[in-house]
Formats: sequence, C-alpha cells, structure tokens
Amino acid sequence: MESAGVYDYIIIGGGTAGCVLANRLTQDPDVSVLLIEAGGKDDYVWIHIPVGYLYCINNPRTDWMFRTQAEPGLNGRSLIYPRGKVLGGCSSINGMIYMRGQARDYDEWARLTGDDSWRWQNVLPVFRGTEDHYAGVSEFHGAGGEWRVEKQRLRWDVLDAFRVAASETGIPMTDDFNQGDNEGCGYFEVNQKKGIRWNTAKAFLRSIKKRRGSLEIMTGCHVKRLDIVDTEQGKVCRGVHFSGDGREWFAEARRETLLSAGAIGSPQILQLSGIGPANLLQKHGVPVVVDAPGVGENLQDHLQLRMAFKVEGVKTLNMMANSVLGKLRIGLEYAVNRSGPMSMAPSQLGAFTKSDPSQASANLQYHVQPLSLEKFGEPLHGFPAFTASVCNLRPTSRGHVRITSGDAYAAPAITPNYLSTAEDRRVAADSLSLTRRIVAAPAMRQFTPEEFMPGVKFQTEEELARAAGDIGTTIFHPVGTCKMGRADDVSAVVDQQMRVKQVKGLRVVDGSVMPVITSGNPNSPIIMIAERAAQSIRADWSAKAK
Repeated sequence: MESAGVYDYIIIGGGTAGCVLANRLTQDPDVSVLLIEAGGKDDYVWIHIPVGYLYCINNPRTDWMFRTQAEPGLNGRSLIYPRGKVLGGCSSINGMIYMRGQARDYDEWARLTGDDSWRWQNVLPVFRGTEDHYAGVSEFHGAGGEWRVEKQRLRWDVLDAFRVAASETGIPMTDDFNQGDNEGCGYFEVNQKKGIRWNTAKAFLRSIKKRRGSLEIMTGCHVKRLDIVDTEQGKVCRGVHFSGDGREWFAEARRETLLSAGAIGSPQILQLSGIGPANLLQKHGVPVVVDAPGVGENLQDHLQLRMAFKVEGVKTLNMMANSVLGKLRIGLEYAVNRSGPMSMAPSQLGAFTKSDPSQASANLQYHVQPLSLEKFGEPLHGFPAFTASVCNLRPTSRGHVRITSGDAYAAPAITPNYLSTAEDRRVAADSLSLTRRIVAAPAMRQFTPEEFMPGVKFQTEEELARAAGDIGTTIFHPVGTCKMGRADDVSAVVDQQMRVKQVKGLRVVDGSVMPVITSGNPNSPIIMIAERAAQSIRADWSAKAK
C-alpha cells in the first residue's frame, strides 16, 4: 500500500456536494484538501450538450450502472438506477432542473432535527448566495454566485396548450417555482449557460484547480473503506483506503474525512467500514465498528408515472427526430444558436399541484415532454405524441441500500419499496386521474389527445394503482439513507452538522442526510447542504484554533 499523502480534509466523491466542499474548504490557502473521485474527468462531449443525458445515463463512462432489486410495487420489475460516476457527479448527467423544493420541507427538517437553522428563512440566503440567476438579484434570487440558472431556449405549442389546460383545471400559471411555494404550472428554469449544461465541476472546481495548489484531485479511484481507530477520545476516522491506477493507496486526514458519495455510495462505504446495522455487517463478514441501524435505511425517491398521449395537428419531437432532415435541422439549430431540441432538458414544462384538496401543499410534480417512447434508451415513437409524467413528492414508502458482500467492488442491493403503502397507491391513482382531467380540458381538445400509456382500460382506483406499477419509473432522486436527526433518534446516522454519530473526524455531506425528501428535484438542495456543511466545518476548526 502506498501513501497518497496527509491532508487536512479528504473528500470522498467529486459529485455535487464534493465539488462545493472542495471549493469552499480551499478558500483558506493554508488548508490542504484531497478530493477522491471514482469516475473520470467531465471531458465527455455528451455531458455538456443538454440532450446528451441520453448518452450519459446507463453508460459506464459516466454512470455507476446500478439497478434496483425487483420491486413488488412495480409488478416485479427492476429499474436502472443512474448515479453519476464522473466529476460533477449527478449534476453531469441529470435533468438540469433548478428546483429548491418548498418552505415546508425545510421547516420539517428543522422539526425532525431540533435545529431551527434548517428552516426555510435560514436556508434561503444560502441558496441565493450560490446562485447566478439570469434575472439578477431579487428577494428570492441571487446573482454572481457559481450556480448558473437560465431560462430554457425553446418552447412547444403542445406544452403551451398543456399549461393553459392545467390552469383550466385549477392549477395556476407561474413563472417561478423557487419562492417557497411551488404550486403552479410553467417552464422549468435550468442549470445551463448559453445552451450548455452547467455542472458543479464547472461551477466550483474548474475556476480554482489551477489557482489553488492546496487542492489535489485524484480521479479513477475506488474507495474501499474508511480507516477507523480507537483512541482515548473514542473512535476516530483517520483516513481512507482506496485503489486507483492499479495501485492500493492510503490517505490520512489531519482534521476530517467528508463522505460525499451520494445516497447509494455513502451508506455502502459506511457499511464496508463497519458502520451500519450489526446483523448486516456480520452476515457479510465485516467487523462491526459501530452498530448504526439507520445506515442505508430511510431510502426515499420520487417515482414518476409516465402517461403518454397521441396527438394530431401539432409538432412534437417524435416526428422531428425520426427523419434525416429533421435531425439535420436540429443539429444545425444547436450549432448556430445553442437552442432547439439539443438544448432541451429531459423535461421542459413543470407543474406542482395537490392530488386532493386535503393536502397541505402541492404533493405532485409534473414533468411534461413533447415526445414519447416505450422506456428510457429506446427510440421515439413513430407518431406525434407527448408524455406527462407525474410523481408523488412526499412518498410514505421507505426503502434501503445494503451491501451484498464485503467486496468494495460489489454493487449494493438497492430496494426503494415503491408503492409499498396504501397512501402511495392512493396518491398514484389520484394523480393518474388528475392527468386525464388536464388532458381533457378545452385547451387540449384541438389536438385530439388519445391516451395509449397506460390506456383507458384502467379506471377504478385499484386498476389505476396496478397501472402505476406498470408505468412507474425512478426520476433519479434517491435521498435519506444517512439521515440527520436528534441525538435520541437511534435511526439518525448524523447530527445536525452532519457529523457521524460515535465517530469523530467523519461527516456525511450529500443527499443521503436529508431526513425527508424535498418537494422537487434535489440537486440544488444538495448544493445548499454542502454550503452549510462547509460553513460548519470552517467554524468548528476556527474555534479550535483559538
């Protein structure tokens, strides 16, 4: 084993959170940081062209290539489960949608953790501080930060009509989903810069790599386990064992090791290091360091239900992309203007609303697209159609992530347990019914929409819940597997400052610390989490230095 050196901080994972941490911690020139990333550099051309997510997901160059276990709630189906394996992490392969969630999400975090600093009014300045919003500074938005937010560079008549139909159904139009109450329908804002994907590697790493000699980045390195030792002060994380370039390495952390491997990778690494449910670790021959029953539990994700409708008399991407001339026009428009279908986020139009009036706030999110296909990775249909995907923002189903052996290279078992509660099945049925009402509204009639997925044969609540199992798929938002919580919460893995319980010098900083999932796409909330973690880390060590 070779020494990779001694650093003040070691960051495991160069994804969304890891890039932010690397930037913020190296603002102090006297602090040394090692960033370890299992994937490569973000130099793959399809990362940067927005529509290139089609070529990044389920591609071993940029994706961990995980799959879920067969899901009873999905009628026995197993799903691909994309996770970014490249600098920038999931921000290099995701849908680029800028979304904070709802104020109530963060107020609930404050209640569950006993820490009022997580309330909406306290995290809003953090969001604003990292933001570079195209419209400039306002009460809810910031400018001059690293995280670029822009309008999309296209529109579609069929989506405009869906937006009007939603308003006819009682969902108001909105131009901003990020003011604390995201109810309404409108085009998503995206993390792009002039029609090119803006990932966290560009935003937080690229500008500092050459200027800050205190930052070392090692790509293509697979973490095997943390090094935890017993001391007079208790258990301490001393560093990390990893492999890379055909060699075995050990890096030592003087201050802290920061685990930012995501909602799948972070619990897996903890479990491989002996921190997790004792019975699981013993089953796979991993010595128990800390019996932490919550590690890998509390998995939450947004399950999207894809409804698709044939249309007449309106342009959709199906027909444009299924002809040679259409493809040439699409390519030319992007080459000249950085606009058109190649600048598209996976979803363009969004809507937030309630599945029934009893909901305290919007509990459904729509992603509406001017295209249709059988499943991800397959060709578009040969007829004009659009897709209206709807997801339950606050699922009550809980899953888990568990190692399958003591081998660090073995993929963990990912079990989301979709639609495993009666509440989630009821919301699924209600959301499909609501979609039908929107599509049946006057504004859509001009296009003679005809439902073909899942199909009008599904009518009763029971039938619709079964149909949800057939058409449901992940929208790639796993969180919660190392959740924050109070000291007396035995299921909590980390405290309010994301410090791992019972182990000094170790924090988890990524989406896995969310106690409950946000009401929307979680990428930008993870940036906020990393910002707060960096502030906490710097404050802790500043206090110790005095």
